Amino acid sequence: MTTPIPTLNQNPSPEQQPERLELLIEQGDAEQCTRWVNENKAADVIHDASHLSDAQRTKLLEMLPSEEAAGLIEQLPMPQAVGGIESIDTIKAAEIIGQLHSDDQADLVAELDDEDAQRIIEQLDEQSADNLRRLSVYDPDTAGGLMVTEFLVYQRQQTIRYVLDDLEQNAPRYAKFNVQYTYIVEDDGRVVGVLPLRRLMLAQRGATLESVMIPDPVTLADDTRLDDVQQLFKEHGYIGLPVIDSAGRLQGVVERSAVDQAMSEQADNVYRQSQGIVGGEELRSMPLLLRSRRRLAWLSANIVLNIIAASVIAMHQDTLEAVIALAVFLPIISDMSGCSGNQAVAVSMRELTLGVARPGDIIRVVVKEASVGIVNGVVLGIIIGAVAFFWKGNPYLGGVVGIALMINTIIAVMIGGTVPLVLKGLKLDPALASGPILTTVTDLCGFLLVLTLASNALDYLQ
Repeated sequence: MTTPIPTLNQNPSPEQQPERLELLIEQGDAEQCTRWVNENKAADVIHDASHLSDAQRTKLLEMLPSEEAAGLIEQLPMPQAVGGIESIDTIKAAEIIGQLHSDDQADLVAELDDEDAQRIIEQLDEQSADNLRRLSVYDPDTAGGLMVTEFLVYQRQQTIRYVLDDLEQNAPRYAKFNVQYTYIVEDDGRVVGVLPLRRLMLAQRGATLESVMIPDPVTLADDTRLDDVQQLFKEHGYIGLPVIDSAGRLQGVVERSAVDQAMSEQADNVYRQSQGIVGGEELRSMPLLLRSRRRLAWLSANIVLNIIAASVIAMHQDTLEAVIALAVFLPIISDMSGCSGNQAVAVSMRELTLGVARPGDIIRVVVKEASVGIVNGVVLGIIIGAVAFFWKGNPYLGGVVGIALMINTIIAVMIGGTVPLVLKGLKLDPALASGPILTTVTDLCGFLLVLTLASNALDYLQ
């Protein structure tokens, strides 16, 4: 029996909430939809809005006031946010984007079609449009690409009273600023100091900013890479850092929260690629054929690699038929070696991210991983060999599988440690290709080692 959708005067259960939202949209109840955005938890808003059809989501954005629509756009996954903005009227889209922080504006507009982006920018006020064009030239993974242009800036000769009066008079405009610091500049825009809000509020009203500011603040060049930005925030307890151009002029502010979010998104992207989601972010609300095509691009390549590995088994079919127990150990050896290799991949990816390893460090990595591989390989080989011996009572079977696992572990960790460096040196994505290369090699070598050793010792295994 279908549970009825509650009327507008009833409180829906969590399971009924998406249906309730669809009903509100169908009825065109803008007031109730606005309440839904403002009163529900962010997690519920994301869940319910993400389960709408594209047409329903478009209608919802058109119904909501610009501020609430902007709040919804900020919470939606990027593909849905982009689809929503592209599907609504240009003027409404510009009003929504105008409510976002400058860094969110730049991120969203960068994902739009060029024609849609240009039409929306033309509808923005001159200052917002100029800021957006300026931000769009930066690489997203640099300080310039992470910074916001909403910040408080004053000149050194101005007084505390002047700043407090300015804050009072422009409170509505400054409401969406993350006011933790005020930045002090020369007449030409060069940063000379920073004034924390607490120090500002406790200073004498007649004092000049120069007399109470912290001189020579830590700054970020606008082309500083994300990893270096993160490292600087690790070294200092700052909430935000000013971003300067090559002449030292203040361009914006990078907030710690933006860096944390960017690092999280980067890690998520690396994970998706390592798992075969290679066409960008994927959501199940996307078209079926698009999702299928993106996955098949990865799976088609993998099936070829697996056929190559399986051909080794076919070449030693007679050995496998003679000693059927080997079939039990083949997947164990390939899987354990793959796990060891993936550990080495993870360490190399981390060292590349931190900058402590470069493509030229291959020999050092091979030596380091080989030493780990020998130790772990011997231990794992003894364990699996002992299992084989006690199961079948045949020491030669134990020796074959134990030696095969030991050698394959050494090979796996050396390849796992070096493949990301090689791919990085070739300007390829290490996260994308390391996995299938490692899997194919460990399977191929594992099968080859077990079956070759078994063929040579066949008289002792039967």
